[in-house]
Amino acid sequence: MADGKAGEPRRPRADAARNRDRVLEAAKAVLGAGGPRASLEEVARRAGVGIGTLYRHFPNREALFEAVYRREVEQLVELADQLSDCPDPVAALRRWLRANVEFVATKKGMAAALAIAAGSRTALTTYTADRLTGAVRQLLDRAIADGAVRDDIGPGDLLRMLVALCYGSDAPGWQEDVLRLLDVFVDGLCRGR
Repeated sequence: MADGKAGEPRRPRADAARNRDRVLEAAKAVLGAGGPRASLEEVARRAGVGIGTLYRHFPNREALFEAVYRREVEQLVELADQLSDCPDPVAALRRWLRANVEFVATKKGMAAALAIAAGSRTALTTYTADRLTGAVRQLLDRAIADGAVRDDIGPGDLLRMLVALCYGSDAPGWQEDVLRLLDVFVDGLCRGR
């Protein structure tokens, strides 16, 4: 498909792009709550599209799960970029880490389905690690340069801590506990607070 210029792919129609975005947003909610057995019909219904539209964009459940996952990662990268202008580098770092708790909540709901997509799991894991490490690095480096946080911690340390907190419990209310502990951790990183 070309848009008139040789070799250039045609951009999706605006309504097709909107439908895809609505499906991804609905899938995040449905899959995050229902896990790998969540109904794709429910995703389509919540998005306000027919099941055929869902399958036109995502040929199978794993493709939908992976698209939701990648979209969440990109939203976290974009958030880090937006927060890089925040006057308080510690508040920016804290806000970004807190946003990751919601991402992990979605990911927990989709974990089994993501495991099904084993062929792309290594690529997806590498992609996620690279993108999130780069995002948190820019916020952490800024906080360190400002003298606001300790300089003996790296982006990998922050991500490992976040994973440990988020996957430490599946009990109801785990997100609130993680957010509280996350605040304690960030406060412990700060110099002179």
